[in-house]
Amino acid sequence: MGSGSLDIQALLDKVGPSVVAIKTDLISSGESAGSGIVIDTKGTILTNAHVIEGATSMKVLFNDGASHAAKLVGSIPARDIALIRVTDSIATEAADLGLSADLQVGDDVVAIGNALNLGSDPSVTKGIVSALDRTLDAEGVQLDQLIQTDAAINPGNSGGPLVNAAGQVVGMNTAIIQNSQSVGFSLSIDSLKPLIEDILAGKGTIDADSAFLGVVTTNVSDQPAAILRRFGIDLDKGAFVTEVQSGSAADEAGLQAGDVITKIDGKAIDSNQDVGTAIRSKKPGDEITLDIFRDGSDTSSKATLQRRGG
Repeated sequence: MGSGSLDIQALLDKVGPSVVAIKTDLISSGESAGSGIVIDTKGTILTNAHVIEGATSMKVLFNDGASHAAKLVGSIPARDIALIRVTDSIATEAADLGLSADLQVGDDVVAIGNALNLGSDPSVTKGIVSALDRTLDAEGVQLDQLIQTDAAINPGNSGGPLVNAAGQVVGMNTAIIQNSQSVGFSLSIDSLKPLIEDILAGKGTIDADSAFLGVVTTNVSDQPAAILRRFGIDLDKGAFVTEVQSGSAADEAGLQAGDVITKIDGKAIDSNQDVGTAIRSKKPGDEITLDIFRDGSDTSSKATLQRRGG
């Protein structure tokens, strides 16, 4: 173990051709960027559903500088997975999908992706597996079988691969705790493989009309002591906010990474799953009241829920 044993250049040589940057034009105007993993020789690319959410068009950039338009194959937003495919007839190099079941806490891993939207060349950060089988809830998008890592997963890395020392994809980077460079989460590749088959079989769906707050949360009780100290948290219940989507209802309501949601419309929020339950009962345009614990004190804010599809 120990990240010093990794041959980063060898890993990048092996995996780099299968990692792409994804640029999207959005319904709400503006652009978004993320990453993807090529999974076959026909240009099919695995990414997060939130990376392509609300996109009117998509462009894929390969590490050789080539750029191609892409279209949606299918998506399962409840699991934050999507497949897209380049529209041009090109040959692509597929990533080697490994077995996340073989991972152990302390194993070396590398996160690769379009970090910080810096261009087509992928960024590489190394770390170790910090925990396994974590859960996150992004207001009804229940993410489980997550790999927690201390490899820096920065904006734009969503959808990129988490790779083991053998250069095999063991996870897909999906979430970061903002304002902390030492906690990231990846969907395990073992949990994604059957979902990939479902989407290719035409079973993917997109519920564009559901209500959307724009936060990713996890349980307060799952947070390391260092994170709790950093954000001044002395609670043992609640939904810890790891990410706030820019321009979302949560962002407009002033929510921040490190906040703890303790109530929604007066009802106690004991866990991250309670946030999803509360939002699923609402409609786009509904106003909700959020009770928040921040920096050692209680506050509240109102948010007007948006439409998930933009």
